[in-house]
Amino acid sequence: FEETKAQHSPFTSMAPVAPRSGDVIFASVERVNAELFTLTYGAIVRQLITDLEEVEEVNKQLDQMGYNIGIRLIDEFLAKSNVSRCVDFKETAEVIAKVGFKMFLGVTASVTNWDAEGTCCSLILEDNPLVDFVELPETCQGLYYCNILSGVVRGALEMVSMKTEVTWLRDMLRGDDAFELQVKLLKQVPEEYPYKDDE
Repeated sequence: FEETKAQHSPFTSMAPVAPRSGDVIFASVERVNAELFTLTYGAIVRQLITDLEEVEEVNKQLDQMGYNIGIRLIDEFLAKSNVSRCVDFKETAEVIAKVGFKMFLGVTASVTNWDAEGTCCSLILEDNPLVDFVELPETCQGLYYCNILSGVVRGALEMVSMKTEVTWLRDMLRGDDAFELQVKLLKQVPEEYPYKDDE
């Protein structure tokens, strides 16, 4: 409360506000009970499996749902985090891992496996609240249960002018030792403004 009060006081200077950490934001936002969230997501995945029957179609639908969430979530992220424009894709990946994941999921990711060009990396989650209470049956072995996360990352980055490809490399539900998302920058789209600056 004191921090907020100080920022909005008319008597304080207009110095730039420092970016807030994911921990601070996560502690300050209202959120639903973690178990309820996890079980609700599980029910959505189960219903998609029932409706679509094909696991690959479920993967696509989860990714599309995540994408639709990501393009809307970016506004809330930018407003609450005070993060300014990242200088490059490497900084962007760090912000996603340390602030974005913490803000919305309550966990942080590590950023590793950079390619030489600095356009492809891995986000590794050792903890993932989406998979609490989850065990995939034999009939769902091709399912990327957390594919909604890849869509969220892709959608959010597209809204800040970065076209990416986001794929799962490792999945603990498939017996791997971590959750690993590969994020590859395909194209950085320059922002276009509908007006010209006066000369």
